[in-house]
Order: sequence, then C-alpha cells, then structure tokens
Amino acid sequence: MRALVTGGAGFIGSHLCEQLIARGHEVVALDNYFTGHRRNVGSLLDNPAFELIRHDVTYPFHIESDRIFNLACPASPVHYQFNPVKTIKTNIVGILHCLELAKITRARVFQASTSEVYGDPEVHPQTEDYRGNVNPIGPRACYDEGKRCAEALMVDFHRQEGVEIRIARIFNTYGPRMSFGDGRVISNLILQALRGEDVTIYGDGSQTRSFCYVDDLVQGVLALMERPAFDGPVNLGNPRESTIREIAEMIINLTKSPSRIIYQPLPADDPRRRKPDIGKAQKLLDFTPRVPLEEGLARTIEDFRRRLPA
Repeated sequence: MRALVTGGAGFIGSHLCEQLIARGHEVVALDNYFTGHRRNVGSLLDNPAFELIRHDVTYPFHIESDRIFNLACPASPVHYQFNPVKTIKTNIVGILHCLELAKITRARVFQASTSEVYGDPEVHPQTEDYRGNVNPIGPRACYDEGKRCAEALMVDFHRQEGVEIRIARIFNTYGPRMSFGDGRVISNLILQALRGEDVTIYGDGSQTRSFCYVDDLVQGVLALMERPAFDGPVNLGNPRESTIREIAEMIINLTKSPSRIIYQPLPADDPRRRKPDIGKAQKLLDFTPRVPLEEGLARTIEDFRRRLPA
C-alpha cells in the first residue's frame, strides 16, 4: 500500500508515518513545517520507502496513493489562533484537495477531526451523535468550525461522489515529539516543571481532560482506516478523566520539581469538561488505550528532558 500523510512531520503525523513504514507500506509525507519538523521523521529519511515533501495543503497537489491520511492543521490554540484565516483555509481547502485527489485516484481518505467539534459540551461524556455546543464566532472557531466543515465535506463527497472516507474525532493526545511552544496543557506543565518555574493552571484547575498516549491513538487511526465500511465519525481517545490540577501535581512529582502551582484566568470558550465515550471504537475497532497515564507522562517527560538545551 502507498500512503499519503498530510501533516506527516507533525507530532501525531510522524508517529503515524513510522507505524505505516513498520507495517511495510510506502509513505509520502507532506508538511509545510508550520508546526511540524523535519527532525520528527529523522529516523525515516534514509528509508527508500519514505519520501518527505515540503508543501502547504492549501495549494493543490497530485500524488498517487491508496490511502490519504489528512492530519494537516495546527491543533493547539497558540498555533491555530496565530493566523485564524489560514487555519480555516487549511481545514477546508486542505481536505477539499484531499477529496478531489481521492475522487481521481480512488484512494480512501482519513480525516483527523477533533473533540473540539463538540465545543464546550453540555453532554458528558461525549458520544458521536452529540452535535456540540460551539461558538461560531469565538476565538477558537477557526479550528472548531473548520473541522466541522471538513467533516461535512467528507460526508458530502462520500454521498455524492462515492469517495471512501473515515473520520476520527481525536481527543487530547500527548507523547514524545510534542512541540515545546504549542501551548498545550501537557507540554506547558512539563516544560515549566523541568525548568523549575511556577506551573501555570488556567481557571481553578477543576476543569477536566482525558489524555491518550500517541501510540494508542495511532493504533486506533490505523484500525479505523482499514474498516471495510464507513460507519460515521468515531471518537478516539482515552476515557480516563483527570482534572488539570491532578495532571499538574502528577507532573511535578514525576519530574521531582520544586515548582509551585499558580492560577491564571481561564481563556474564552475553554471547555470545562472533556471525556470521550469510546464505546463505538471499542465495538468496531476493538480499540482500548493501553498505556497508563503515569507511564505515558514519564516517557514524555524523558523525551522533553533529552530535547531541552543543556
């Protein structure tokens, strides 16, 4: 199989490329390096089955492939709010180019959607049939609504053009190769703790998240892509729910840091609770996250420690 991975030099994309190569497939990775890095796929650059191309998905591309994995979009507020118009274009024009290519080549398309399509949820945990509580003009709308529109395009191409599609709504994911400056909870807390700085919590720390280790997430993505039929969007994540304060305390303990916790105002439209219902993924894909949070955090901390300047 020949796979095209947009956003292939990003955090999740690079782990996906590694797994595809390990399974014996050829991989072409596209990335414009806005949040991705060539070093993320450094172990693959000399592999004849791997090709890395610098390209922005908002511009057309034509690459023969059997599978298209669309992961091209910044996924952290710091990055996607930097240029919100570009974020919307990446979400909508990027998937449109993938779908138009798939229509020609008869490739199957995977869309990395997000739990953010549920907004600040009024239903807990979130199931795939929940339609969400999203502010269409808020500071996060460029990402939230961009992903929602991408899902609509996916389904319309499936209905109208017969394109084979798979959609995963990915919940908070963490692990090695997260960007230092992405503003995500895990990376922020680990960096602050390793540097001995005050550990910042936004709000009172009672808001919850459910964190899935990247290796578990990638296994779910691959299993979903090879489903024989489209069964609608599928939640992929870890249903273990933790408060932000609990995560901060765990990271301080694992790093043996002298850091203390400080509190800052909660950003606008920040979800209060986030927990996936993964019953559908368990039934269809036999998907169950296996890496415990403490173990995953320890691996991530070690990766951050190695990459920090001396």
